[in-house]
Amino acid sequence: MQKFFKTVAVVTAFSVIEKFLGFLYRVYLSRSIGAEGVGLYQVALSVFALLLTLSCSGTPVTVSRFITKYRAEGKKEKIHKIVSAGIIVSFSVAVLLCALFFALKDNLNFLFSDVRTKRIFIVVLPGLIFTSVYAVLKGVFWGNKSFLPYSVLELLEEVCMIITGVALIIPVTDAYAGAYRAGIAVLVSYVFSFLLSVAYFFFKGGRLVPPKEELKPLLLSATPVTAMRTVNSLAVSLVSVILPMRLLAAGYTESQAMTVFGSAVGEAIPLLFIPTTLIGSFTLVLVPEISENFYKKNYAVLKADVERSLKFSTAFATLFVPIFCVCGEEIGVLIFGSALCGEYLSASAFLMIFMNISSISTSILNSVGFENKTMLFFIVSSVFMLVSTWVLPQFIGVYALLVGFTFVYGLTSLLNLLLLEKKCGIKPKYKAHLLKTVLAAIPSVLFGLMVEKMLIKVFGTFLTFLFTSMLCGAFTLALFFGFGVIDIGFIFGRIKKKDGKRRLKKLKPVKTKN
Repeated sequence: MQKFFKTVAVVTAFSVIEKFLGFLYRVYLSRSIGAEGVGLYQVALSVFALLLTLSCSGTPVTVSRFITKYRAEGKKEKIHKIVSAGIIVSFSVAVLLCALFFALKDNLNFLFSDVRTKRIFIVVLPGLIFTSVYAVLKGVFWGNKSFLPYSVLELLEEVCMIITGVALIIPVTDAYAGAYRAGIAVLVSYVFSFLLSVAYFFFKGGRLVPPKEELKPLLLSATPVTAMRTVNSLAVSLVSVILPMRLLAAGYTESQAMTVFGSAVGEAIPLLFIPTTLIGSFTLVLVPEISENFYKKNYAVLKADVERSLKFSTAFATLFVPIFCVCGEEIGVLIFGSALCGEYLSASAFLMIFMNISSISTSILNSVGFENKTMLFFIVSSVFMLVSTWVLPQFIGVYALLVGFTFVYGLTSLLNLLLLEKKCGIKPKYKAHLLKTVLAAIPSVLFGLMVEKMLIKVFGTFLTFLFTSMLCGAFTLALFFGFGVIDIGFIFGRIKKKDGKRRLKKLKPVKTKN
């Protein structure tokens, strides 16, 4: 278990460095090419991201799962076939999409209202082929638990983009020219990571073989994940169209509608994803472990891993809830200069718990072959979100989006947990623990409100945020200890190696029906 947490720490460290460098690069872009240039750049990459979702979003996790499955079943000869199948499928889809959009490039005005954005998109488009293949090789890294090489490659890709971008943008002063060159930098980074990953793949003994018998299983497993993520992208796009329109119908002016929409979607929602992003390293390392124990029918260990992941992720997200709920306004003002963002952040704080549970439970279910179920759950919940976004703005304004997201993440969390209980072999026990964790946030919020009210008139915005968030975090941790939420045994587990297999010291072998 010590090795597990060491791996999580290493992946997290690389991820934090990568995201920090990316943040600094975005600041550089905004100062160098201005809001107009950044807008052109972002619109072009948004369309590119949708194509990337279509070409390969479900393939990496599927390749990773099959590698784990075949290794657990002793069918190592099939590993090369599933990897080859993944590369061929993603490469073929990417080539077809590139060919289609290059052929139709003179007729893409319905996607790009500004012709300059279309030109940036076209220059980035060839990168779809390179990054689609690299995405499959990511799945190989995950399946083989080669997290350090994966983390290093991700960081090097970011560094390559930043160095190339800065070098290309320094000589220009025009917004469009800067955005265009930033697009070139993205393409260069995709080619760079592709070449490094392919070289490492073959260096470590990887090879391509005829994959015919693995094509169907791959497509059956990857298609639902790709469909779910595509639906997610489309749903977000629909919300971006529907919500401002419904706010206008509710009596908002165009300026008011775009202001509240931007504060909620462009500023507050990304901050709500902070716990989910930070816990991504934990999920990345844990999922292959869960997949391996599922296919080996190590149900006692599987049960413990599922319990541990749900408890840890919920406790981690809950730590942020009182801070965001109490200090939302300060956070909005300090980061974006927006009190509206802060108001929405405070109102949405408890949503972070459902976001984390939904994310980690979906990852677990996808890793053990229930992609069709998670796709269905997401589609159903997305319908509720779209209905909320259409109906509720006339009553509660932009907070209709909060209701919609609550449907998405709350409903998927509930349905995912019910499915997990049925498929774990041994029913995991976590409900009382999760309830105590969430309830601990309520007195923490009340405590934080009291502290903030006392400090705000004395210390001002920044120091009030600093002291209140620290005290809220400490108070929440104290409640976790008091309620029995934090237990060294559940975090670290008392796990040892025996005959090459993971065992829990306190658990005896349990016979279950297949």
